[in-house]
Amino acid sequence: MTSKNLLDPELAIGLEAFPPFAGLSAETLPQMRAMIAELGAAQIAQIPREGVIYEDRRIAGARGAPDVRMAIYRPETQSGPLPVCLHMHGGGMVMGSPEIRHASSIAMAASYPCIIASVDYRLAPEWAFPAAVEDCYAGAAWVVAHAGELGVDPSRVAVGGDSSGGNLAAAVTLMAKERGGPAFVHQLLVYPNTDAAADTDSMRDVVDEHFFNKNAIAWYWSMYLASPGDGLNPLASPLRAPDLSGLPPATVITAELDPLRDESEQYGEALAKAGVAAEIIRYDGMIHGFFTMVGILDTAREAVATAADRLSRAFAPSA
Repeated sequence: MTSKNLLDPELAIGLEAFPPFAGLSAETLPQMRAMIAELGAAQIAQIPREGVIYEDRRIAGARGAPDVRMAIYRPETQSGPLPVCLHMHGGGMVMGSPEIRHASSIAMAASYPCIIASVDYRLAPEWAFPAAVEDCYAGAAWVVAHAGELGVDPSRVAVGGDSSGGNLAAAVTLMAKERGGPAFVHQLLVYPNTDAAADTDSMRDVVDEHFFNKNAIAWYWSMYLASPGDGLNPLASPLRAPDLSGLPPATVITAELDPLRDESEQYGEALAKAGVAAEIIRYDGMIHGFFTMVGILDTAREAVATAADRLSRAFAPSA
């Protein structure tokens, strides 16, 4: 299907302002990284942080790895230990930073009083798999280990991310299961890529020459994986995990006009089949990336509010 013909009209207007991610290559990657950095800096400069404190922290990475930067968003008025959502940004594992989700992180921290801790993980191709996921796991372990210092309730920790960040969030829950913690009360996965094979109907049928398509996705994977065999590793392709039982409840948000739609929904279905409480929420007329467009798109604001609601339910004492 040609996504341009089916786009929500409001989204069609806003999309023209976004960079052509589908045209990424090794030659254009530095320019795109710089453009994304500018967009993040603009968000920091322009978006009011009413009631939310934003700060950077440096933490120790995995053994032998560099330190990891964490962007922390906390409600200004804090009463007692707060729940926390560990967040991983998108960007195909090759670009991006916590600041590209600055607006929605502020919105979520303010909508439900919780801390957002966003991991600035290492990027490919300079750092191939599993560098990024090890950084994200280090971030999760640090948040729990420093719960008292951060004002965090260690019994109410969620993990989430969008696109490649959703992949990393899912992988971190698998690592936590394998390594004996941390324990997460929820995983919030926004159009996550879940299988390096990328062999689905939506991958073939959704055509988007400008923004995001199967060719771009194949290129991202080629940059991230050190070898083709790495794509079989569940920490790269969570859909290939042999056992998903015992993982935290999940909310999986998808977009109708997204090549990743099917594999995202397949992961939610696989979780449910393994006995994990999993809710799949699809937004019609939306494309990959819409969740970050809270400044221009009503549906994005609705989706962020829905995500905050699901976190609120997960963080409730009765949960």
